[in-house]
Amino acid sequence: MGASTAGDTEFWTLHAEACRREGAAASVHARQHGLTLASLYYWRRKLTPTTVADSACGTTGKFVALRVVDAQASPANGACTLVLGSGLRLEMTALPSPAWLLALEQAHAGVR
Repeated sequence: MGASTAGDTEFWTLHAEACRREGAAASVHARQHGLTLASLYYWRRKLTPTTVADSACGTTGKFVALRVVDAQASPANGACTLVLGSGLRLEMTALPSPAWLLALEQAHAGVR
């Protein structure tokens, strides 16, 4: 892909964020904006935080809604429910690791 400039980074950041916000498939966004799909994928990977620490320290600038429920109201010992913004609901017997949650969020964002 060659050396990138600040202008390239800004251009692709705008497109990667727009694609994520729209929830459209990357191929659709690329076609609508005259971009190559390979370049869009490359820049999305390049611009995505790769560590839990990056994400946890707020480099993504996003907040996630969290609802805390009384432990006595919880259906089972150690059980938890994760509801994503899209409405996807996951029932789990235990809270997964932060790395697993980050991987799930990134995979879910890539599917949109």
